[in-house]
Amino acid sequence: MTIIALVGMPGSGKSTVAALLEKKGFVRVRLGDIVDQELRQRSMKRSEATEKIVRNEIRDTHGMHAFALLNLPRIKKVQARGKNIVIDGMKSLEEFEFLKEELRDFIVLAVHSPKAVRHQRLQHRQERPLTKEQAEARDAEEIEKANCIGPIARADATVINEGNVEQLRKNVDAILRALE
Repeated sequence: MTIIALVGMPGSGKSTVAALLEKKGFVRVRLGDIVDQELRQRSMKRSEATEKIVRNEIRDTHGMHAFALLNLPRIKKVQARGKNIVIDGMKSLEEFEFLKEELRDFIVLAVHSPKAVRHQRLQHRQERPLTKEQAEARDAEEIEKANCIGPIARADATVINEGNVEQLRKNVDAILRALE
């Protein structure tokens, strides 16, 4: 059984890689589902601003490893069934360190795309598109407040995502072969 945690900047293609891995039989655990659940419980409309408020409150309450901590029961449940897991959206160095301690067979895969490509994707995505200014602000928040650079730098492998989904699939397949 393998657990792959995806890390990368907003718009790099983490969720696309997670979807590709799901097609290979991996079970996706999206760490951000905690934010979505909290927004629903509070009857708050999902937006960049409300997500940021909830993300920060959760981290203030549970620490910088909050999303790993709160999702660990889900991860362990899937792990107990002997399924391969893809963790979509690990952010902080603290989440990285927590999960490295808690899980065996844990691989960190960085998904990289150039800033211009990422920001273009974020502007044109179907759900919650971001303006260029919002994308810049999100990058700054991820780097300065979410401490996301550590897991990216410490990743076991990096997949480059500059082209189309078919090229990304080939790159992911090559990484999986190399990790075996």
